Amino acid sequence: MHSESSSEPPSYAERAGGLERRRSGELLRVEPWGPHAVRVRATTAAAVDAHAPGALEQPAPGARATLSVLPDGGARLVNGRVTVHADPQGRLRFTHTATGRELLAEKTPYTWHPGPRVLGPGRTEQHFEAYDGERLYGLGQHLHGRLDQKGCVIDLAQGNTAVTIPFLYSSRGYGLLWNNPALGRAELAADATRWTADSPGSPIDYWITAGDSPADTMAAYADATGHPPLLPEWASGFWQSKLRYRTQDELLAVAREYKRRGLPLSVIVADFFHWPKMGDWRFEESEWPDPAALTEELAAQGVKLAVSVWPTVQDDSDSYDELRAAGGLVQDGDGAPLTTDWPARVGNGRPAFRPMAYYDPTEPRARRLLWRRLDDNYRAHGVTAFWLDACEPDLPPERAARAVYAAGPAAQVTNLYGLHHTQGIADGLRAAGEERPLLLVRSAWAGGQRHGAALWSGDIPTTFDSLARQIRAGLNVAMSGIPWWNTDIGGFQGGDPDDPVYRELLIRWFQYGTFSPLMRLHGDRTPNQPFGAGMSGGPNEVWSYGDEALTVLTAHLHLRERLRPYLAGLSQDAHRTGAPPMRPLFFDFPADPHAWDTDDQFLLGPDLLVAPVYEAGARTRTVRLPAGVRWLDPVTGDVHEGGSTLNATAPLDRIPVLVREGAAVVAALTV
Repeated sequence: MHSESSSEPPSYAERAGGLERRRSGELLRVEPWGPHAVRVRATTAAAVDAHAPGALEQPAPGARATLSVLPDGGARLVNGRVTVHADPQGRLRFTHTATGRELLAEKTPYTWHPGPRVLGPGRTEQHFEAYDGERLYGLGQHLHGRLDQKGCVIDLAQGNTAVTIPFLYSSRGYGLLWNNPALGRAELAADATRWTADSPGSPIDYWITAGDSPADTMAAYADATGHPPLLPEWASGFWQSKLRYRTQDELLAVAREYKRRGLPLSVIVADFFHWPKMGDWRFEESEWPDPAALTEELAAQGVKLAVSVWPTVQDDSDSYDELRAAGGLVQDGDGAPLTTDWPARVGNGRPAFRPMAYYDPTEPRARRLLWRRLDDNYRAHGVTAFWLDACEPDLPPERAARAVYAAGPAAQVTNLYGLHHTQGIADGLRAAGEERPLLLVRSAWAGGQRHGAALWSGDIPTTFDSLARQIRAGLNVAMSGIPWWNTDIGGFQGGDPDDPVYRELLIRWFQYGTFSPLMRLHGDRTPNQPFGAGMSGGPNEVWSYGDEALTVLTAHLHLRERLRPYLAGLSQDAHRTGAPPMRPLFFDFPADPHAWDTDDQFLLGPDLLVAPVYEAGARTRTVRLPAGVRWLDPVTGDVHEGGSTLNATAPLDRIPVLVREGAAVVAALTV
């Protein structure tokens, strides 16, 4: 820790385009990082580490700042919309340049505290002021059921259904990235905000931007951490998946049935255990004898094959020895490969548990080796769509804490795992001529969008409460810079296709999925026997839920097809500006105070207002119409004034969806 001493002279100085201050063993550096943003770093070292792991790899273009060292010992930095006021004690305050309004200020928690920053031997802390009425969004994906996360404590860690992206958007008009992959917490209390890193010697590194609108802020974040590639054309349609299609013939039979019924299908997924052993990263030849013929037939139907890729590696797999020799396996504290028990195939095709090691994507040689396997064993047969499952990595907590990666110990770098995993495969795809990589992932971190990360919400329950939680979680993902997000339609854990109660849930979830950035049906439909026989769940095709459900689902499959040109335009927007396709109402209507409080509706692009139904038996729901425009109900033809509340009908065959008056997309909803 450090403490202030009034005998030390003021020490702000202009260096290398930024402000630096060294006092009491702390080096503080503040510098422009993008046209309307600054980066703040503090360390006990002699200089900031230019190569420290994080999401801000290169300064965003266009920063033109003015710097001043003031007579009172303070300093000021002005960069576009953001002004930094540095007081003589090293406390920073950020204001909007044009209005002078305070956006955020660092805070010294109490008298004799060392200051707003703690650079301790065991933990790093950064303290900020809290503000009455402030709303806080983003921070990745968390299933606590809240959109505004003020009052929450968010663990900065990865897990199945919990995804840390340490970017926060504030209703006060700023965005803040905690640019540190260490394990820690974001504590969003009523009296203070505190970010912590539980890694010995971890420096402070954060980036803050000012925006006149949420769109401004998200554009600045994309400039600083990377723009998403364009969505591949095949990805915007319907994805069919289940746990799991066991053979090539079984998967083809499903694709052929979609074609026979005239049902739109864009992607079909070969889930886990299509391989001989974990770490082979290839098809099991006895069950998938001709992958090239498989992808050729699917392509003739306009269908893409996606395959599951797991990071677990058996010690007798094709890749184990080569990965270990390259330093490409996660290590235990004693230097041996870290292992945990996972299912492995045995002679009869049924699973048996055995120890598995983990591929380490923070080692560049391991990334190249994995891509070589995928290139030789999948891309050579026409497969370029990959589902990166369990990429947190999925480890029991006590083992996760012991992990040592090529990039450093677990406490310091664990959150980078998914980022580097997607980077390695996206780099390989781009080198092979695929300019629009899209990787379905269960874990992500800041900057993952630039590698085509398409996040899904993990192994979620099959309940209406779970559906409600997805709505809020997806909107926070959108405000975390990840534009392509989806859920297992119907939930993952169970669900009986013959149960009328579950069929209603499946219909409502399918309707929600129709207007999600990606639309993917998946799940284990064996509620009384998890994972079913041979690690294969029950039926999960649209015709598995009875005739009444099929009629509704068929209509929504065709609706999704009609929406694909609109989604292509939203992909252009996301690529160019970072604007998420699915977004909270306040993104487009920040002047409407009610938009900030509405957490169970969303906009799909600027023109579609979607109100999911997430209560069993509900046939109406309240819809809040954003102010400033008029909204058309495409079913009735009625036009409603913005700023009002509508009691909308919601029969089982549809959910309330309204269109901004005059928008061309209305044609997709009125066929």
